[in-house]
Amino acid sequence: MRRRSKHALLQIVPFAAFQVRQSEPATLRDPVEAAFASAAISEETAAFNLRLEENLTGAPTPMDVPIPEMRAARAAGRGIIPLYGPRETSHWAKIEGPGGPLNLRITDPPGAPRGVYLHVHGGGWTFGSPEQSDEINAWIAEATGALVVSVKYRLGPENRWPAPLEDCVAAAQWVLAKNIGPVVIGGESAGAHLAASTLLWLRDNGLLRGVAGAALTYGMYDLTLTPSAALWAERYLILSSLIIRWFVGNLMGDQDPAQASPLCSDLRDLVPAQFVVGTEDPLLDDTLFMAARWQAAQNPAELRVVPGGIHAFDQFDLAIAREALASRHHFIKSCLEQT
Repeated sequence: MRRRSKHALLQIVPFAAFQVRQSEPATLRDPVEAAFASAAISEETAAFNLRLEENLTGAPTPMDVPIPEMRAARAAGRGIIPLYGPRETSHWAKIEGPGGPLNLRITDPPGAPRGVYLHVHGGGWTFGSPEQSDEINAWIAEATGALVVSVKYRLGPENRWPAPLEDCVAAAQWVLAKNIGPVVIGGESAGAHLAASTLLWLRDNGLLRGVAGAALTYGMYDLTLTPSAALWAERYLILSSLIIRWFVGNLMGDQDPAQASPLCSDLRDLVPAQFVVGTEDPLLDDTLFMAARWQAAQNPAELRVVPGGIHAFDQFDLAIAREALASRHHFIKSCLEQT
């Protein structure tokens, strides 16, 4: 069994100031209800969501544009989600990977590293690259003192499961072998899925020692689709049910998606985790269910439910994004300090 962390077993945080610990009399129901109240959504968030949904009405979806063109558009900053790199002071390192040379994007902290944050980018296992998150990873490095390493894993549909997981595992093993300090593994969306899958692989192979935490942001943990993902239907707000299924198909091909679903796994003996999701995200249930199962397996967990937050809300210039990023910095730093 793993040594217990100083983290509370469960924290539920719909707002930055809203913390409920397992030992307190308040129940999970009350703070989650508060997050879903219409009055909890700020005017800024509501206006942004309305404007974005109007702008996306009739716009082509990722399924409507050839994948190479969409990748090029995103790299040039012409995608829906803002571009946060490349940054001149970040650099590449190349290691031997399971599919050939594997590129890692390195962002140094201001001083000597206090540990490592292994970052796995999002993009539906189809889009994205580490340098597109350079600025956000630089903020993490500056706020936490961590060396940030972001893995350029193989993308689908050219590379099916488990190719991206194999690359993330190789990056994690390389980082752990460097023995720089405690390691926190995390990511957003598809990146959170791969981060959780990497943690499970490390645990199953006796290699989790040295990993201090997991920062899992609006991830997809059930590739067969949770109710919120399946019932979202055609509403296009970054994602839709059709887009989600298309992304899963790019990763899995003809394989059973259940085999790549961390929510269906034994979650015992894992590390403290922070789960973050917005109430207007079709992957809401993935986070709610995963956080509950993480807690039920006796792992410390923090759940942050963000009123009105859409999928990828933290990538936009919003107050809720700044709060979420600050909470991620705090969580990562606390993990590095408590081991």
